[in-house]
Amino acid sequence: MKKILLIISLSLLTSSNLFAENLNWFFNKWLFENGHHQYLTMKENPVCKEAKKYSNIWYYNKCDKFQGSNNLNIKIKNKALSATNIAYHSNPNRDTLIYYLWKYSYRDRSQHLKEFKPTNSSYDFKFNLIEDKYVKKQMKTKGILSYLYYQDGEVLIDEFSPKEQLGEFLNNKTKFYSMSMGKSVTSYLVGHAICEGYIDGVDARVNDWPIIKDSLYHDQKLINFLNMNTGDQKYIDEFKDGTSKLGPYEDADIATTMRFHFNNQNTKKSKERYNYNGFVTQLILNYMKFKIGEDYDKFYSKVFNDKIKIKNSIRYGYTSLKEQFGNGHPNIMATRFDYLRIAKAMMDDYQNNTCVGKYLKEIHKRRIPKKYNENINEPEYNRTKSYGGQFHMDYPGLKDKVIFGMGGYGGNAILIDMENSRILVVNSLHYNNGKYKYNVKKLLIDPIKKGR
Repeated sequence: MKKILLIISLSLLTSSNLFAENLNWFFNKWLFENGHHQYLTMKENPVCKEAKKYSNIWYYNKCDKFQGSNNLNIKIKNKALSATNIAYHSNPNRDTLIYYLWKYSYRDRSQHLKEFKPTNSSYDFKFNLIEDKYVKKQMKTKGILSYLYYQDGEVLIDEFSPKEQLGEFLNNKTKFYSMSMGKSVTSYLVGHAICEGYIDGVDARVNDWPIIKDSLYHDQKLINFLNMNTGDQKYIDEFKDGTSKLGPYEDADIATTMRFHFNNQNTKKSKERYNYNGFVTQLILNYMKFKIGEDYDKFYSKVFNDKIKIKNSIRYGYTSLKEQFGNGHPNIMATRFDYLRIAKAMMDDYQNNTCVGKYLKEIHKRRIPKKYNENINEPEYNRTKSYGGQFHMDYPGLKDKVIFGMGGYGGNAILIDMENSRILVVNSLHYNNGKYKYNVKKLLIDPIKKGR
């Protein structure tokens, strides 16, 4: 038995090491192809010069691979698994940040993210730029990649991370990845689905979707899903050490997760309370796709092209090849200005009192208190008093303002002042309570509170 376990362990380790090696090769290749040669040590295998191209010996010596290595001092915990995210409490050096920037923004994600290309002319912003020395100072030492501030129809602040930090790897076509900000985008799509007649409203009961039958989610109102208070805290807890009793649900379709964790168990709904987690948003997205059916791609295009008027392609997620099993995932990759376009579209709907604007006002009205306790410790940029419709609401210091907040891992944050036409978009690679903790009050709260 011990021998079998040893063989399995060695097999997994070998597989993980091969994965890490391949990932490192793609990273080095990206550095080379984008002109960052100062970070590379070129060393071609002599066999590759002598062996016949495409021969067995040519492949055996990995002559089909990039010939070189990087000279960066990358420090990753558990290299064999290639560390999915930067650990919250870590204080990585610049070389490690470069690797993770590639991993989040530039590596090939086509197996899990579909590309959606713009078809119409985009919305073009007006600029009236001012200098903010404090923003620039923060960006020199923090993990902030981009900072945009919009007010009254104009972009007033437009900053990239300095070149000596991470700016040399960024431009206006760089796409920034987030799962949690995709939650709010999903909610905005739900508003359109309601207005298009696919869903009856936020009080519609989710009782017509076979995939969740016999689970605690069956026959609950949609507003419970939107507000993250479905009573599922017994089965999923993302605040406690970032873990979930559901296991790796983010890599599975809905049918698989329901089969292994809900349908075959006596799952019961607990008391309704705020329980932030990604699985509920997966349910929302896939229920919406179920209700829209074959028209979903047209529906998606109508929102992002006709309403938001994106300029660059965006990427959105899926977890398997079988759509009928609930394969949609609410993660998103978009450029900095397309994030701003998404936020502006939300604000315009709210101010113009469109059908979707009325939906946004309804979810704001129906928001619930977060009621923090010892198990809930959101980072400061998301630490609001309320949550409504997949948005963070009631920010400390912004009393009596209607603020819709979108937040994501690493310090990503979008704040929308719906009534005073102010929007902040912060794309960030890393945030913690130490070296990489940016000043939330001065960078997020004060500009929205006071304007510029």
